[in-house]
Amino acid sequence: MTGRGAVRLGAPALVAALLLGGCGTSRSGDLGLAPTAPPPSVAPTDRPEPTPTRAAAPTPRATNRPPGPSTTASTGTHRLDPVTVELWYVRAGLLVPTRRTRPGTVATSRLALTELAAGPTPAEAATGMITLLPAGVEVTRIADGMATLRVPSVGDPATQRLREAQVVWTLTQFPSVRQVRLDDAAPVDRADYADLLPPIVVTGPIPGERVSAPLVVTGTATVFEATVSVRVLDAAGRQVATGFGAASCGSGCRGGYRVVVGWRTVREQKGTVEVYEVSAENGERIHTMAVPVVLAPRN
Repeated sequence: MTGRGAVRLGAPALVAALLLGGCGTSRSGDLGLAPTAPPPSVAPTDRPEPTPTRAAAPTPRATNRPPGPSTTASTGTHRLDPVTVELWYVRAGLLVPTRRTRPGTVATSRLALTELAAGPTPAEAATGMITLLPAGVEVTRIADGMATLRVPSVGDPATQRLREAQVVWTLTQFPSVRQVRLDDAAPVDRADYADLLPPIVVTGPIPGERVSAPLVVTGTATVFEATVSVRVLDAAGRQVATGFGAASCGSGCRGGYRVVVGWRTVREQKGTVEVYEVSAENGERIHTMAVPVVLAPRN
């Protein structure tokens, strides 16, 4: 009687042990390199399918049939979205920005330096933009917010500093780069070259861009009473729109601005967006930044 009771009392424990023994272990795998952008969302289907208890009838393999679309392959391969990078060129001895949109890549810092060394587009060059960065300059390491690279030295210290400023302002646009170490020197950031910015910086539109009304003009400025003025000229040089706005910081400090302007045109044509400060002394336009664009008719 005691032996049979022991069997009945041990059955639940035996069943629990079997159930615990049958639980799958957590999976692990090689995560690879850390992505520079969030991975695409994937449905939660990573739990393995249960093994069937009865083998299915064998089916012939179509070894000579061209491979069709694979669900696994399509979900495992993700086409990267196009990437837009900000490039800082030199104009009249100061830093000015523009942008490029290129096919997606995880090596965004390499892309930015390659585009920077390639030089301005014809529309950008028409405004006086140049680059001082030679080809072949690459980041050797990015770790803990620090990008390390070597920039060839030049004879003129002023030119060398502008070249370094191009690199620093271009690379620090990325969240992974807060500082840059050049030629084993002390780390630097944008603040170390802030004196190389013009009083008015235009980040949008960029030279050669096709724009339509209403147009949003953006950038940074350090101007009298923080007032930034904008006007739009058509192909004949006639003023077709004006506007003004306030930067987020006044005289003596740099702040961001955003000015919206509109116009009426009957045909697509070349035009110019001018961003400037009105002189407090005589009312003249000063510190003007002219951006050649293509004006699209208003819908």
